[in-house]
Amino acid sequence: MNDAIKPGPEIPSQAVGLPLLSVVVPTFNERDNVTVLYRRLETTLAGIPWEVVFVDDNSPDGTWEVVRGLARRDSRVRCLRRVGRRGLSGACIEGILASSAPYAVVMDADLQHDETQLPKMVELLRSGKADLVVGSRYIEGYRAEGFDKQRAGASAFATEIARRLLRVDIADPMSGFFAIRRDRFEELAPHLSTQGFKILLDVVATAQGKLRAVEIPYTFGSRQHGESKLDSMVALDFLGLVLAKLTHDVISLRFVLFGLVGSLGLLVHLAALYVALEVFGAPFPEAQATGAIVAMTSNFVLNNFLTYRDQRLKGFAILRGLLLFYLVCSVGLLANVGVAFSVYDQEPIWWLAGAAGALMGVVWNYAMSGLFVWRKR
Repeated sequence: MNDAIKPGPEIPSQAVGLPLLSVVVPTFNERDNVTVLYRRLETTLAGIPWEVVFVDDNSPDGTWEVVRGLARRDSRVRCLRRVGRRGLSGACIEGILASSAPYAVVMDADLQHDETQLPKMVELLRSGKADLVVGSRYIEGYRAEGFDKQRAGASAFATEIARRLLRVDIADPMSGFFAIRRDRFEELAPHLSTQGFKILLDVVATAQGKLRAVEIPYTFGSRQHGESKLDSMVALDFLGLVLAKLTHDVISLRFVLFGLVGSLGLLVHLAALYVALEVFGAPFPEAQATGAIVAMTSNFVLNNFLTYRDQRLKGFAILRGLLLFYLVCSVGLLANVGVAFSVYDQEPIWWLAGAAGALMGVVWNYAMSGLFVWRKR
């Protein structure tokens, strides 16, 4: 006879004093907004057991200190402070997985998302009509108080690309305001990217049509304090996510950027070699070494600024990272030459051997750079 205790029916969260809704709010330099948002949630969710999880990326303005102050006065407020990690998608994933309620809402801290829609979102999830509820900008009833024509145009363009390439069937997969059943999110979480800004697009694309989605309109408010976190690199994050989903995560944008930087480094190498030879009259060995060092240095700077911008090295870490990058690339050069010679011995086709060696060098440098130079802390 099996005496193992079998799980019983799920107890409604209200019956044991747990929240029904977890509001997940990623923050970075939002100290002037978090208290206002908390008060709005307190008013809007008066009839619903709730909690709010602020996921703060170690804000220099001390946002996490303000949240901790709120948490000391109200146990429904929680602060998840991340050190050494950045990115909205990663913050949302960690926040939802750390939440306690069966339903989770993701919204911004800048007061632009309409918190008055939260009860409606919860009801749609609770009634079983939806697994995902999206605050949509592309359905009738949506209004925008904080209207940025350039940003709206870029978002609409990206939305159209996402819908066509990834076959996403909701009107606004780029929305940052949505609610989801936590059990469904947990099924998808291991396959989501922690990089970038478009967590909803990742969720919908990963689910491949298996989430029942409902879209509702809302009023997009004006930012009250602080500055937008969106910059020119968001386009790269978006393209990276699309690339990853199209290739089933075989190819990442980070690897593509690393390869492009390496290709540019070859041009820098040749330019530095030419200057050393023709302008300064250096012997070829010294000129070649100079070209290699200049190229590796430019590659490091570009990778630190672009490829690994979410893990960007600063201060003394830059010097340490540069020296490690020199070491990694030196070993990568040996791997490049070794593979090229091996291929050429088997099949004496110079371009095939050269391409094989170059690919090996890029793969080695990319893998070792991520492991030692820009490793996550």
